[in-house]
Formats: sequence, structure tokens, C-alpha cells
Amino acid sequence: MAFPILTNDVRLEVSQCIRSLSSSSSKQDAISALQTIYSYLDEGPLSPTTSPQRTEFRKSHFTRTLQFLVHNIQADWFHSLTAAQRSELWDGLFLRGPPEQALMVLMEGIGGLRLGSNLDHLISIMERFLQSGRMTDLLWSYCLETGPSDSPQLREALLARIAALPDLIANKLHHKNKPAFLPQQYYPLLAAAMLTALERTCKALKDGTSCSLVFVSQTLGKLCAQGHSGLMLAVMCPRMSALTRTDMVWQRVCWKLLENVPQRWMESVLTGLVQAVCGPDALGRIIGNLVLTNKTAQFVITHKLLLLQYKYETRTLRVLLGYLAADKDRRLLLIQVLRSVSQAWANPSAVKHTPLEQQLYVSKTLLLCVRLLDDTELQELRSELLQCMLGGMQSHLDSNVVRVRHMGMVVGECLSSRMNINETKLTFEYEPDEETQELLSLMTNDEPEVDSEDGIIPPQEITAGPSTSQNISEKAPLKNDADSELDSDDELTPYDMSADKEMNKVSPPCYLRDCLENLICSEEPERVELSLRVTEGLVRKNAFATKEISVQLTKVLLHMEDKYSINGFLALRQAIMVALVVTDCIPVTEYLTTEFYSLNYSLRQRLDILEVLAAAAQELSKPTPGNTDPTVATDLTPYSANNTAAWQQVVEKRIQAKTKRISKGITKLPAKATPNRYSPVAGYFFFPLLRNYDKPQVTFDLLGNDHLVLGRLIHTLGLFMHLAVNTPIAAQMGHALLDFVWTLRYHADQVVRRGVLFAVCSVFLAMPSQNLLVDLADQLFETRSWLADVAEGDLDADCRSLAVQSLVVMDKSLKKQLNNPQVLSIDS
Repeated sequence: MAFPILTNDVRLEVSQCIRSLSSSSSKQDAISALQTIYSYLDEGPLSPTTSPQRTEFRKSHFTRTLQFLVHNIQADWFHSLTAAQRSELWDGLFLRGPPEQALMVLMEGIGGLRLGSNLDHLISIMERFLQSGRMTDLLWSYCLETGPSDSPQLREALLARIAALPDLIANKLHHKNKPAFLPQQYYPLLAAAMLTALERTCKALKDGTSCSLVFVSQTLGKLCAQGHSGLMLAVMCPRMSALTRTDMVWQRVCWKLLENVPQRWMESVLTGLVQAVCGPDALGRIIGNLVLTNKTAQFVITHKLLLLQYKYETRTLRVLLGYLAADKDRRLLLIQVLRSVSQAWANPSAVKHTPLEQQLYVSKTLLLCVRLLDDTELQELRSELLQCMLGGMQSHLDSNVVRVRHMGMVVGECLSSRMNINETKLTFEYEPDEETQELLSLMTNDEPEVDSEDGIIPPQEITAGPSTSQNISEKAPLKNDADSELDSDDELTPYDMSADKEMNKVSPPCYLRDCLENLICSEEPERVELSLRVTEGLVRKNAFATKEISVQLTKVLLHMEDKYSINGFLALRQAIMVALVVTDCIPVTEYLTTEFYSLNYSLRQRLDILEVLAAAAQELSKPTPGNTDPTVATDLTPYSANNTAAWQQVVEKRIQAKTKRISKGITKLPAKATPNRYSPVAGYFFFPLLRNYDKPQVTFDLLGNDHLVLGRLIHTLGLFMHLAVNTPIAAQMGHALLDFVWTLRYHADQVVRRGVLFAVCSVFLAMPSQNLLVDLADQLFETRSWLADVAEGDLDADCRSLAVQSLVVMDKSLKKQLNNPQVLSIDS
């Protein structure tokens, strides 16, 4: 019967204190009541209350008491207290009692008060609550399970308050927020509190005390799920990695911490963890064999982070795959990952329909997996890897994207080198870049694990730099002495031969017909090279002679091969053909556009035709350099000391600078306008290329497998359209181009889709606004809807960017025309 009497005594005394605070206005009565309540939190030897009474108060009356104090914060007795009395008796109740109850009441009070002195007081208490280590006490109380048993709803509410505390306070204080509640300070503080709770747990376990990490795991999972894993784990991982290196109890505590994370938050925790740890060994010490016992963790580590997501750095891949390879029980998962990744890399559909970034990510994963295999495992998987290599290389080399082809080449080289098939290695010719160098480095380099807690680097990474430099410095004087002894010709001055030129045995031709004859019949490499180098200049200087043999010379150049490995052969040949198109435009253009769809031409020759036509159209659309006005003055003449009138110019400039004029006349004549040479012939470039695109041939199927030529053709037509701006034929060209590309807008190849988007953007740029509204009124709405879908959901980043640009150009053109008061309506 003692316990009910004790319970009634505590309840009656607390009720009496609350009634006294609510009814009395005397300062002394308020102080007495607060001291009585405060005595239930005093655990000192001189405390007037017993331990059961204090336990009963904490369990049943503490929350109700704090809520009463917050609701009566505007009472007269509260403001009559001195700062010392308020800090000890009123604030101390929030800082001494059960921390989880105090936190809930404080957050409820902050949310209910308006801006003012009372809210500022609660904010200051919350700030002291965080700085005095009450978060550590809160977590530790749940580790010891000494707190009251709470319901799942109360636990979820407490987790939500802890995770969202910076947001809740920022929404209340706005620009008056304090630094302690900023995420950059709050979440590292909370991470430090978790580490302290884990340290106390380790010490308690060593002393034989049982602890629970369920609440700490739930808190960590909640914070990571809300996007704060970077701030949290940046503090926790270095410390956990350093302590688990030598302490087995710490390893068990970390394993239990990760095992207790709820399944719905496991992915967020693991994702942040693999990015924060310093290496695969540290990850293994922290999570143990969690990947073998937890299905969610296994799915995240072996599938989602490697095949479904591709935003992580190469270091993260090294950590993940190194973790799987570090333990014999986990190596089975490494082989499973290798099989999945090899199938994804060799899948032709994946090569066509996945972003380039993801293909690069999968290629890195495949190379890292192969490098981590030992010889026995490599022999077991030899046939599968060989099949993957052959099928994947074919899929990558068939792609029209250069980066994809380079990926296939590099991965094929690395796989063949690793498997050592018949002691031969595949070799491809490609230009090395940063991407290929990174892929090649994955087979050799292995990043050292640096523990950021103490900054220790393995000793083998530190090379003997000073001794090497010392050896070099010791050898240098010996070399100098030997040179001084052998050097006996110091008095002879060398003859300057820097301006000497090599004498050619063959003189360059001076006439176009001689060049043509050399290109056709000559078997001398020097004569052919000299003819190629002088032909462009002769074509541009003598237009009359060029028109006599322009088509014949173009035909010879189009079929010419680099038999003698002439330096810059492709550039020289293209420059001559461009000069021929510019000089004798209509006949040469008709010949090239006709030959584009003819039989017995290689894809390279068809691409050469498109490149020549594009370069010639660009040159024709530019102003002629010879037609500039010579009377236009420029200020680019450099100062010369030999000019006798230089000082007069300087004086004149100073006078002009210091002279004030009300108005000035025309100081420079405007540049003389020149006709657009491309405008009259734009149709000869454009329309013949739209004639026979849908007629497949034996060696050329534009709408079939020759996607590269199709994409280049559409891009070239878009360029012709862009250069035809302000020309009379622009509207007709735009309508024809839009009809042509409309059926190809959902093409599987990304190069073709890029060309289609470029062509559509060129139509909107080049066509007059009134023609867009009148001629294309029925297609504008559907085109806009398609562009919006591409901008939002296309897998290729360049396609998305081009779609956004097309939408901007389209809206700008339509708004410009609709704002014109003289515009015709679409209905008319």
C-alpha cells in the first residue's frame, strides 16, 4: 500500500504547486512552488525527495508541468523573477528532466508562440539544450532503456522532431535564425552525440551492461532518409573507421547499429556510408557481412548502386567492389555482380537506349570486377567473359557515337589483356582522352586507403624523393666535367641554318589542267602532294579556267585515296572541293548531290560530300573579304617610333580626348553591304538531298542501318536551313524540312534525334514568324508538345538541351509575331 500512497503524495503536491502558480501573483509563492517542483529533479544527497518520488514525477508529471509553464510564460510572476532565478528554477526544469519530454514540449511551445521576447526565451533554452549535451543524454537514455516505454506513434513523433528541428525553427524565426540551428552545425552536433552514445555503449558492454541501439539506428536512418547523410556520416565514418581498426567491441556495435536500421531507410544509410568511408576495408569493418544477412542491403549494394544508378564517383565503385572482394563469403556476390554487369554491358538495347554516363559507369564497374578476380575465378568465367567481350564490342563499335565506340575499344583491350587469350592482345587505334585514360587506369591503379581521422597513409605510398634528387645532383657535376674536357670547339661559331628550306626536285604546277593530270596519272608522291597543295589557290585565282574542269576535278578528288600517306591529305582534298563548289557553285553542287544517292559509294565518301557541301554553304553565306570598303578607318595601327608623324597623332588624340562637344557627326563610315552569295543557290544545296532518301540500295540504306549518315544528313540540312535566314526560299525549305524530319523524331539512335532537334531549331530560327503562324499552324501545337516531352524525358543530355533551346526559340518567334498589331490571325 506504500506505492499508491506515494503516487498520490506526488500528484497532490505537484497539483498544489500548479494551482499556486496559476492563482497567486506573489513572487515568493511562485519561487516556492518552482523550488518544490525542482526538488523532484534534484538527485543530490541533500535532496528532500526520495528516488521513487523522483521516478514517479519524471514518468507521470514532468511533461504536464512543462506544458503548464510554457502556456503561462506571460504570467506576471514569470517576468518578476530575476535573470538568475529564471535561469535556475524555470530554465533548469527543461535542462534537468527527461530530455525527450523536454524536447517535445519545447518544440511544441516554439511552434505555438508568436515572435517576441517569450519566443526568444524558449529559443535560448533550446540553444542551451543542444550545447549542454542533452541530445547525447536523450540517445543514451534509450540505449539503456531507462526511459518510459513509449508508443510507436510517440517514437515516430520524437524522431520527426529531431530530424526536422532546423527546418521547424527556421520556419518560425525566418531571417532571425541563430547559427546553432543551421543544418551545417546542428547535424554534425547530432552526429557527435551519436558517437558519444556509441562510446558509452561500448564501455557499458565491456562492463557487462546490456544496451539497445534500436533508437539510435532509427534516428540515423531517419536523418539519412531526409537527405542529411553527408553531414552526419562525414563526422561519424572517420571516427568509426579509426576505432574499429583495433577494437572488436566497436566493430560489433557498428554492425548492430546497421542491422537495426529499418528496412525503409536502409538504402539511404548505405548510400551515404559507401561515399563517406575511406576505403573498402573500412566499409567491411563498419557493416561486416550485412550484405549476406539483409536482403535490402544486398539489393542496394549488388544491384541498385551498380546497375540502376550511375551518379557516383569511381572511388565509390572501388569501395563497393573492394568490399565484396575482401571476404571469401562475399566473393560469391562479386561473381554474381560480374555476371549481371557483363550482361548489361553487352546488351545491344542498353547500348542504344541508356545515357552515355550510365554506359561509362557500367564499363568502369565491369573493369573493376575483372581486375578483382583471381586466376581460378578468371578461368571459371573465361567463356562467359569472352562471350561478353565479343558481343559487347560489336554492339559498341556499331554505335554512331564516338564515345561509345571508344568505350568498346578500351574495355575490349582490357578484357583481352586480362584473360590473355592465346597470349595475344587486342589493340585499337583511337585518340586517347581523359575518359579512355581513366578506364585504362582502372586495371592498374588502386587508390590507397587514407584514414581521415588521423591522416595516415600506408608507408609504401611514400617514396624516397630526396635521395633520388640527391643522386641526380651528385651525377650532374660528373657529366659537366666530362663535357668540359671533351668540348674543344668553343671558339667556332655555328652557322645559322634556321631559315633554310629543303629543295624540291619537282616544281609545283602552275595551271589547273596540270594539277588535274598529276592527280590522275602521276605515280610520283612529290608531284601529287605539290599538286594538292597548290590546287586550291589556283581554283580561287582563276574562276574561268576552273569552270571548264570543275566537275571533272571534283570527281577525281571524290574518288581519290591517300596512297602515299600525304601529311594533311584529307584537309587538302576537302579544301579544294570546297573551293570548287564556291567558284563554280551550281554544276559542282548538282554533281555532288546527285552522287550522294548513287551506287558504289562508301559511307565515308557520302559523309565527305555532306561535309564539303556544308563548308561551302557556310563560306558562301559570309561576306566576301574583297568587297570591304577601303575608306573605313581602323584604330589598330600600332605605334611606330620610326614614323615621323607619330607625335602629331599622339597630340591630336589628347586634344580630342579633352575637347567637349555637344554633338558628333559620323566618325566612321558603316561597312559596305555585300550580297549573300548563298541566297540564290540555297535550293541547289537543299532540295536534291531530299529526293531519294526513302529508296534503299544494295550498299546504302539511309532509313535502315546507316544511322550515322542519316544523322549527318539531317544535321547538314538543318545547317542549310539556318544559313538561308532572310532568303525568299526559306519558308519553302522550312516546310519541306519539317515534313522530312517529323517521321524521324522518335528514332532509336541518339545521333539521328540530335539532328532532328537541330533541324527543328533551325526552322524556327530561319523561317519568318508570319510563315510559322500561317504555313505551320496545324503542326505548332504538336511540335511544342513533342519538344516538351523530349526536354523532360529523353535519355540523351544533348537531346534535352536542344529541345529546350528549340522551345525557347519557338516561343520567342511566336510572341514577337503575336505582339505585332498588323499580324494576321491563325484562323485567317
